[in-house]
Amino acid sequence: MLRRTLLILLASSALAGRAFADEPCCGPITPAGARLVTLFGSMDVEHHWLAHQHVDWETGIQDRGPDYVGHDMATHCSAFSAAVGKNLNVYMLRPPEHPMTLLASAQTAWFDTDAGRTAGWREITGWQNAQSLANQGQLVVISYASPNPHKPGHIVVVRPSLKTAALLAVEGPDVIQAATHNRADYPAAKSFNAHPGAWPSGVKIFAHTVPPAA
Repeated sequence: MLRRTLLILLASSALAGRAFADEPCCGPITPAGARLVTLFGSMDVEHHWLAHQHVDWETGIQDRGPDYVGHDMATHCSAFSAAVGKNLNVYMLRPPEHPMTLLASAQTAWFDTDAGRTAGWREITGWQNAQSLANQGQLVVISYASPNPHKPGHIVVVRPSLKTAALLAVEGPDVIQAATHNRADYPAAKSFNAHPGAWPSGVKIFAHTVPPAA
């Protein structure tokens, strides 16, 4: 009888664990979070901020002809992230204060300076915190500073998501990014594949409250 009771308790616990894992990890998407989703959709990252084009950092529209050659036309993760911030009335390091070249590494360093903290940025830890704050409508970025000062880092913006705890543990938050291949909805873990050593221990997470006027 005792053995049967223990088996029932273990089975119930396993079922409860699976049910919990299938629940959204990080709370509901609030109205403020829904506004982020709307903004991200309006920016149409999959057709703007395209790699190997010189673009206007604010709009992602190509602004130089096909004959132009320069280091500032490879990929545009940092320009896109800065444009998201500008649309939300949130400042992060951006042109003209820093050129588009190697901007992601510079942004990663800047967030953790007095200037970045004075501007309202704070470092946070944990994928659940990152996803929860994005669901609540805060601007959350995951960024990586390249250890090679001559090679680019990477930065992505966390998008609101109802992903499960099980998925969060494996792939991190959902993000939107400009990169070699622009993605409107992508797992953060895959976003850093081109940067060996970045995921998961080499990245940092920063968050900023979005002003109501945004």
